[in-house]
Amino acid sequence: MVGYVLLGLIVLAGVWAMSAYNGLVSLRNQVKNAFAQIDVQLKRRYDLIPNLVETAKAYIKHEHDTLEDVIRARNTAVSAQAGVAADPTDGAAVRQLGAAESALGGTLTRFFAVAESYPELKANQNMMQVSEELTSTENKIAFARQGFNDTVMGYNIQVEQFPGNLVANAFGFKVAEQLQATESAEEKKAVRVQF
Repeated sequence: MVGYVLLGLIVLAGVWAMSAYNGLVSLRNQVKNAFAQIDVQLKRRYDLIPNLVETAKAYIKHEHDTLEDVIRARNTAVSAQAGVAADPTDGAAVRQLGAAESALGGTLTRFFAVAESYPELKANQNMMQVSEELTSTENKIAFARQGFNDTVMGYNIQVEQFPGNLVANAFGFKVAEQLQATESAEEKKAVRVQF
């Protein structure tokens, strides 16, 4: 009789562990999917930036450093984004992406401040179109980032709460990092792309 009770408890513990493991796998995949939504919008943003710079080159020839800074910041962000795409639960990669995105936002803010000085550039139809697309993409990124952070929070709760943390620790599930705003108060102002 005692043997059956022990066997029943072992089977019950095994079923619980399997269920907890499968739940964590499901949540981790949801985190990956949530980052994939950001990834699509980041790639769109990164594709728009060279068009923006190319359009501006003809008008702001004397601002070569500003244009190079934008491209350099874009390339750094592309590299950081690839690191997070490989493993969205990698906290260091997510922090690196946040810092790269913050730097890119700062250089875009400086770029648009310089562009304000060039009325011909502001009136350029291509510049207005790219700017509008960039603004739309920025809004989509913000929405996707919120979804990612919500998904990460749900995943982290399961990884950290007892008794699920026992399964998480046993199988190497780690706490994921949310995408945090790392910019200064000045950089937190929305990028203005009106032309």
